[in-house]
Amino acid sequence: MSGFDENIVREYFELNGFFVRQLRKYAVQSRKKRTDEEIDLVVYNPQPKAVEGVSGFQLFSRDIERIQRAVVVVKGWHTSRFTPSMLKSGRRIFDFLKTDVIQQAGELFDFAADEQADGDEGLSNSPPGIMKILVLPSLPASDPHRSESISMLRERGVDGILSFGTILENLIRRVEVNRSYQKSELLQLMRILKIYDLVKDPQMQLFANESS
Repeated sequence: MSGFDENIVREYFELNGFFVRQLRKYAVQSRKKRTDEEIDLVVYNPQPKAVEGVSGFQLFSRDIERIQRAVVVVKGWHTSRFTPSMLKSGRRIFDFLKTDVIQQAGELFDFAADEQADGDEGLSNSPPGIMKILVLPSLPASDPHRSESISMLRERGVDGILSFGTILENLIRRVEVNRSYQKSELLQLMRILKIYDLVKDPQMQLFANESS
């Protein structure tokens, strides 16, 4: 199901104004991933908001507007309880943070540096860093597991976490019932669910603390 999870994240970034490149459309299971296979998505925002950074380690939709470049890895552990022990035992989770992987990803953003060099007045002449974002079902809800997990992720070089709750809430909220999404099965399904009142406002309030 990794491809489906990646498609959800891709739709989220595209609906929020990002250009998205999905580096592979297959699952790697029987061998070790190559350098170019460690990253699921690279995303580029051509018009980031001119504000300083993001608000915290756990990212919400209001933070996404401030990001220009990022590499994204998706971990769809929907039926597993996320704990620090998962990070300790799953060392390959952090393979996308290796220097050679980030360098290769950086080459995909060369066009963005060229655009800035041409003189966008609202942007710095030096290209911004590439954020490293990990998409997870959620972080542990309480300490000490929550703070320990955040510390471990930061120490290994992760810049921010996006939860599937934040992503799905934003997609549901932005899908319009009077608009057809024939090119996206996911968005079209969400639209139909809203038309038939199978997704209602009270359900969306469950994610109110993660809204944009």
